[in-house]
Amino acid sequence: MHIYGTISRWQGVGLMVTTLLGTGVFILPEMTISLGGDDAFYAWVLLTFAMIPVASVFALLAKSSSHKHAAGSAFFVEKAFGQVMGRTTGLVFLLVIPICAPAAIMMTFKFVNSLVLITDLQELILELLVLILLLVLNLKGMQSSAAIQFSLTIAIVSVVMLMLSNIEVHSVDVMRFSSFEVEGSNILKSMSIAFWSFLGIEAMTYLIHDFKRPKDDIQFVMILGTVLVGLVYVACTVLLLFVPPTDGLAMVAAFDRLLGGYGAQIIGVLGIAGGLSTVNVYTASVARLIWSFSREGVLPRYFDQRNEHQVPVRALVSVLSVMACVIVLTYLSGQELEHLIAWTNGVFVIIYFASMMAAAKLLSKRYLPLVVCGVLFCAMMAIALGASMLYALSLVVILAPLLWWQKTHHTRKQVSLINT
Repeated sequence: MHIYGTISRWQGVGLMVTTLLGTGVFILPEMTISLGGDDAFYAWVLLTFAMIPVASVFALLAKSSSHKHAAGSAFFVEKAFGQVMGRTTGLVFLLVIPICAPAAIMMTFKFVNSLVLITDLQELILELLVLILLLVLNLKGMQSSAAIQFSLTIAIVSVVMLMLSNIEVHSVDVMRFSSFEVEGSNILKSMSIAFWSFLGIEAMTYLIHDFKRPKDDIQFVMILGTVLVGLVYVACTVLLLFVPPTDGLAMVAAFDRLLGGYGAQIIGVLGIAGGLSTVNVYTASVARLIWSFSREGVLPRYFDQRNEHQVPVRALVSVLSVMACVIVLTYLSGQELEHLIAWTNGVFVIIYFASMMAAAKLLSKRYLPLVVCGVLFCAMMAIALGASMLYALSLVVILAPLLWWQKTHHTRKQVSLINT
């Protein structure tokens, strides 16, 4: 007897959109325009279309009857290529969070600066205080609820739609899109940053058992969710292309111009709330992933400790400590937010590439065209990221041999015990 969940397909779409939008919707379009100019529009359109095959492959992996009882990139890769490659994929994901989460915090503080002007040192101190706040919240077992996250997404999308509805036809500079002098290099530059908006698309595969009709709903949810997220980002990019350059946050200026003011307050509050919620979820999830790896013997047993709220305390403190180090080093070295985003994107390119290769082995050959499209997309993103791929590649080169040695050593130890 099969017991299914309670999530409908439309609730699933809402959940996926909630997961992917985060704070990036108010930041990433501006960053892509600064890199690619008007070609950022084409970058978002191309990226949205390119992500559809990737989303389809993940959905097919999730609903496949032969391996539907577990999900996630690491599981798929392990089923296809063995324990070492699967665990390598899992640890690569784990080690990107200390960079990904600080980048999300830095994004959040762009909204703080739109409300109150602070110095770089003050921003550093406040970012570290945020980590302490996250520690307190997580020690008590508190996490952002799905209802709050969904409400934030509805508010963000409503604001974007309201702004679009107030663009006057005569104020639109149609000439910006009448030129066909599109530069591929600018599009790739923009895509290298825009890819952040779709990170975590595979996370929906973990929820397949929570759907009322898993096999019928998961692919619909992932494809439609991908398209809707892409459309929101395209809409935000279009908005900013019609707003004169500004020294402040571009989306705030667009809001003020189109709706007459209070952009700093409305955009700022939404951005801060969404950013802190997202980072809180990152932190809690990764702490539990470390705890899980500890119980499996992949990581030291030191992390296998939980408090009365079932929170893995040592793992949580370790994650936040590493994040604090990254934030301080970023401040001291003067690294730009774009660098952290690009390094993070590079890791997910590796994870998605490994997943696509696993799909080529696990799925029916009739889905091979989708898999090939996914592989080509990963290759395109790797080219766009260029040197920013070095962090991800370094992780693979270091972790794979270590995990192979760990497995070999464990096997020899077991054989030795049996023989004695």
